[in-house]
Formats: sequence, C-alpha cells, structure tokens
Amino acid sequence: MGTGFKIKKAILYILLILLGAVCLLPFLLMLVNATRSGVEIVNSFTLIPSTHLKENWDTVFKFFNLFQGMWNSIKVAVPATLLTAYFSALTAYGLAMYEFKGNKFIFTMILVFMMIPGQLGLIGFYNLCTRLHLVNSYIPLIIPAIAAPGTVFFLRQYVLSVLPPSLVEAARIDGASELYSFHRIVLPIMSPGIATMAIMAFIGNWNNYLLPMIILNKNEKFTLPVMMATLKASTDIQSNQGAIYLAVAISVIPILLVFCFCSKYIISSISAGSVKE
Repeated sequence: MGTGFKIKKAILYILLILLGAVCLLPFLLMLVNATRSGVEIVNSFTLIPSTHLKENWDTVFKFFNLFQGMWNSIKVAVPATLLTAYFSALTAYGLAMYEFKGNKFIFTMILVFMMIPGQLGLIGFYNLCTRLHLVNSYIPLIIPAIAAPGTVFFLRQYVLSVLPPSLVEAARIDGASELYSFHRIVLPIMSPGIATMAIMAFIGNWNNYLLPMIILNKNEKFTLPVMMATLKASTDIQSNQGAIYLAVAISVIPILLVFCFCSKYIISSISAGSVKE
C-alpha cells in the first residue's frame, strides 16, 4: 500500500509540473517574442530569444514614454484598489453581521447591479464628468471604485463563512467600538478574501482601457493601456509586433508584484484569530 501511495503521489506531482509548464508557456512566449522582430514573429514560432530587444525598446519609446504610462496607471490602479478593498469589506461586514430593515433589499440590488454592464452608463457618466469639470482627471477613474458590487457580494459570503458572530459580540461586551472591532478583529480574519479581490481589482484597474480613453485627452496623462493602443494602431503594425510584446511584458511586472505581496494573505490561515464554536 505504501508503494502504491508513492506511485500515485509521483504521478500527481508530474501532472502538476506539466500543468504549471502549460500555464507558464504563454508567459515564456511573451518574453521570447519581446526579443524578436515583427517579421520573425509572423513567420516562425520558437522559444529561443532573438537579438532585437534594443530595437524593440527604441520602437516603444518612439511612440510613447513607457515609464510615464506605468506611473500614470499606478496612480489610478493603487488608490482604486485600496478603495475597492476597504469599502467593499466594510459594506460586506455590515450586510453580513447587522440585521436591519432593508438588508435583503440592498443585497438584492447589489446582485442586480452585478448583472448590468458598466458600458451602458458610459455616456451618462461622461456627461456627468463634463458637468463637474472632471474630464482629463484621474478622479473619475478612482472614486467610482468605492462601489464594487461583485467584490461586496464575494466578501459578504466570505464573512458569513469564516467570521463567528460570537467573536464580534465578545468584543462588544469588552467595550470595543464597532469600527475598532472591524479594524482590529474583522479585517485580519477577512484578509485572505480581501487580498484575493484586491488582486482582481488591481488587474481590472491596471488593464482598464475604455474609460481612460474617454475621460483622458492629454498624452501625458494617458494610462499604459491607452498608450499601448497607439503602438497597436500604427500603420506599420507588423514590424511593431516585437515592441508590442515588450511593452506588454513590462506592463505585467506590477501585476506580478501585487500578486506576490497579496499571496501571503491568501495562503494564510482563513480562520486566523477566530474562535471555534
């Protein structure tokens, strides 16, 4: 039985290694293509790096300042992610732990808004930004992140599954205020769920293209996806394929850093600091 278990374990490890290799293949291909010319990319497939990295680098900076675009995207993505994570956690905690009139109605409306595509309100949102003189500002890209129905829904279900009501009640008996209990007790327990949704929120804000393209109209304020669109829209797009891959490869770096930062919260104990009922 011990031998059979070891064989099954070895097979499982082999399958996991193969799955990991398949998942990493597109990322590896992106890095390799960043060193190749457009003609090489179109005509052949290989995993061997080429010698056109500097040429692609010069092509990228010929169309836009890559680092300026990354900085602009960071100024939008980081505050928007923090607002989404904090206020969604606060709302989810309130809906999960407080019984008040209209609780179910509010939760139902959150579900309804989850099903409405954001693009439907784009024209009205632009008109509102125009009236408030917020066009060509990062405020319309950051403040609306407070309202994230999908994140609230996920975190509410998460709170119901991992947070014992007796823990909050014990804090109240000890004289802790509601905000103190939320910040010192609830947030640490919710940290794996918050970290998971923070990664998704950051990726969504980092890759957001449509809204920044409409709201921003000055080149120096363009976020990275809008700047990269100028490279893709160039007339000589075939020769710029390598430059596009290089820009995409560099733009992935902040996402990897955020994932590495949040992963320690994801893999931490879900019930850390809680009590067993």
